[in-house]
Amino acid sequence: MESGDAILALAALAQPTRLDVFRLLVKHEPQGLAAGEIARTLAVPQNTMSSHLAILSRAGLVSAQRLSRSIVYRADLKRFQSVVLFMLRDCCDGRPEICAPLIDDLTSCCRPKPKRKAHV
Repeated sequence: MESGDAILALAALAQPTRLDVFRLLVKHEPQGLAAGEIARTLAVPQNTMSSHLAILSRAGLVSAQRLSRSIVYRADLKRFQSVVLFMLRDCCDGRPEICAPLIDDLTSCCRPKPKRKAHV
């Protein structure tokens, strides 16, 4: 990833509504959400939401797909991964103990939830 791409993505996320949109879309992976549903959930006017979604789309953080009369948006997790890796690539400078706590935190937040046993 180039610095300019990372700056564009980080700038897109550096606004409260767009950050909320991205986080909401991450929670709804892989199915995504329709633009109108995103606007209703976050209580943002649809025309304002369209602008925010366009900025996130230009930054490569969301993708859109037309399904019937709706446009469904999804978080581009590969792109987000690229941004995070760009930021962390040189973090430990050959000293893994510096990044180990960060990596542990990232790993623990993504562990699968334990399966519940069905009561018979």
